Amino acid sequence: MKIGYVRCSSTTQNPERQEVLMEQLGVDKIYIDMCSGKNMQRPQLQAMLDFMREGDTIIVESFSRLARSTKDLLEITDTMTEKGVEFISQKETIDTKTPAGRMLLTILASISQFERECIRERQQEGIELKKARGEYKGRVPIKIEDADFEEQYKAWRAKIITAKKAMSNLRLKPNTFYRRVARWEESHGQYDPKLDRYYKEDEN
Repeated sequence: MKIGYVRCSSTTQNPERQEVLMEQLGVDKIYIDMCSGKNMQRPQLQAMLDFMREGDTIIVESFSRLARSTKDLLEITDTMTEKGVEFISQKETIDTKTPAGRMLLTILASISQFERECIRERQQEGIELKKARGEYKGRVPIKIEDADFEEQYKAWRAKIITAKKAMSNLRLKPNTFYRRVARWEESHGQYDPKLDRYYKEDEN
């Protein structure tokens, strides 16, 4: 199935031009958001990501309609890849069915990784400076309500979202996420052999 995604930054803008393009491209279903693309908390974007299935193709007018940051763009396209969904951006002539399209996404991922490493390097330099001054207090643990975790856990187990998406929503690193999963399942009388080492870690 061809799925189109249309976004305008506000309700005062007209999505008609993008809708016409989608019709010309023969899309079967269109999702429209009338809001900022500053983050991924958009109702129709999330509905589309939940709806899409292996073999589908997502089409947008340009990258900027899908995401305003490289980080969000790559997270969204990673979710598509994990689900076996192709991605096409008309303006940038990107098609992940082609080697050139996949190469460009790889380049974007490399740039994003470079930016993250630079940020981490600056953060570490700041931490070392604060340690030298005796000002560093360490990270404040992230408190996650059981209800919030259960919601993300059930969506992940139901394959509505990916593990990566659940971790992002909960702001947890992989090891922390899977340890929390192991504790939750154990307390509910469940056991997943794939998470065996996390059960053992939790016992120590």
